[in-house]
Amino acid sequence: MSATSLKPVYLSLLVALLMQILPWSGSLLTIRPEFLLLTVLYWTLRAPHLCNIGTAWFAGLMMDLASGGLFGQFALAYSAASFFAVSYQRRLALFNIWQQAGYVFLLLLLSQVITLVLKLFSGGELPGWQYFLPSVSGILLWQFVTFSRLRIDSRSDQA
Repeated sequence: MSATSLKPVYLSLLVALLMQILPWSGSLLTIRPEFLLLTVLYWTLRAPHLCNIGTAWFAGLMMDLASGGLFGQFALAYSAASFFAVSYQRRLALFNIWQQAGYVFLLLLLSQVITLVLKLFSGGELPGWQYFLPSVSGILLWQFVTFSRLRIDSRSDQA
């Protein structure tokens, strides 16, 4: 594993962290996808030898520090989602893109449920249904990236 193969992984994780901590407000804050988790899941599914559960845990810790919330909640949620992503990574290659999107959607929901449970245990209030909108916007972003990648791959195959 060379340093040049790690550059796109960690550069994209840094960009995702920056996107996550941008000063979002209003309805954009409500629907903001988990950019960092989506990036971790992408690299965990695409290159598990470069991005693994440890990377997800570290990215979660960075998100914990950036959010200022309960320390460890994102680390636990990201590493659990990454664990299930790695566990079924080989089988997921046999799925079509809609089935893969459904699985990624479940991973996003799992992460949100874990953070919700931890927030409730620490004395937080039960949020409304809008709490789960980032999973919906996240899967829409996932599909956009997946279709864009397929379109680019098909163009390179035709050339």
